[in-house]
Amino acid sequence: MNNFLRTILITGGAGFIGSHVVKRLVKNHPESLIINVDKLTYAGNLLNLTEIESEENYLFIRGDITNLEFITELFSKIDIDYVIHLAAESHVDRSISSPLEFVNTNILGTAILLQTAKSSWEKSNFEGKLFYHISTDEVYGSLTKHDEPFKEDNKYDPHSPYSASKAGADHLVRAYFDTYKMPVIISNCSNNYGPNQFPEKLIPLVIHNCKNNIPIPIYGQGTNVRDWLYVEDHAAAIESILNNGIEGQTYNIGGSCEVTNLDLVKKICTIMDGKLNRSNGETAKLITFVKDRPGHDLRYAIDHSKITNALSWKPEVLLEDGLERTIDWYVANQQWITNVLSGEYQEYYQKQYHNC
Repeated sequence: MNNFLRTILITGGAGFIGSHVVKRLVKNHPESLIINVDKLTYAGNLLNLTEIESEENYLFIRGDITNLEFITELFSKIDIDYVIHLAAESHVDRSISSPLEFVNTNILGTAILLQTAKSSWEKSNFEGKLFYHISTDEVYGSLTKHDEPFKEDNKYDPHSPYSASKAGADHLVRAYFDTYKMPVIISNCSNNYGPNQFPEKLIPLVIHNCKNNIPIPIYGQGTNVRDWLYVEDHAAAIESILNNGIEGQTYNIGGSCEVTNLDLVKKICTIMDGKLNRSNGETAKLITFVKDRPGHDLRYAIDHSKITNALSWKPEVLLEDGLERTIDWYVANQQWITNVLSGEYQEYYQKQYHNC
């Protein structure tokens, strides 16, 4: 470990977004040791990382961020320079049924990481250290159809146990900056999609149901609007912020791709018609409207002008191109889907819950 210029700890690096960040940093920063800590719960899967598992600058450690003893031992044994904190419970439907799990992971886990990092880093007056916390646009609440997109100074107004737990974590991170002068950065992103996403989420769920002629459930009338961000664009933004972001700042990361849930599903159905040699409109017949989710936010949209102006980042992948890439990946990786949906995952998936 002494051969590397810096050590970057990524929590939740076996998950959907985390795995893309890990792979990007391992490939682009051979001078840095990338340590991936993941509990490997239902959404964490080492199959996401097979292409880099043998790289010399990559180390996987299985562990729970809510375990104070484990995190304390980790920081005592390894000189960690940067933390990129991605580990979180993130599925809104699950948060409605099991809110305490979200409070435990998202708030307590973040607090343990912050306090342990502070205790370790303050000995060197935080020189060369950074705690980078990844959050969500859902902390800002819901927009009307005519509101301007969320900016970094928008008031927090979370509506679900998930978004409330992430808001609490964001407040803790800022408190450590204000109280202890600990170097931190926060970014809030819009809905991510792309390869390797756990199939309870809307886009992979729809792809799976299209392929297998299973009804496609859409909450309410499908009028809820989301801003979609291709996961590799998000990983690029995280890398840019890690390298050049300003301590104490917040950066919003959006995809400039607002679309209603119904229109999104119809786009996927149209693409799947072509992939499956079906007549135009055939797959869309699977669309089924179901009872709306409690507290379902109407619209999310991100204004990413700050990161674009400050760090020259912008989303590169258009929604149609991203959907094509994502669909092709899921069609070509049926074994991955089978593996992640085995056992309890398969039972949960069959309930057709989705988070959009």
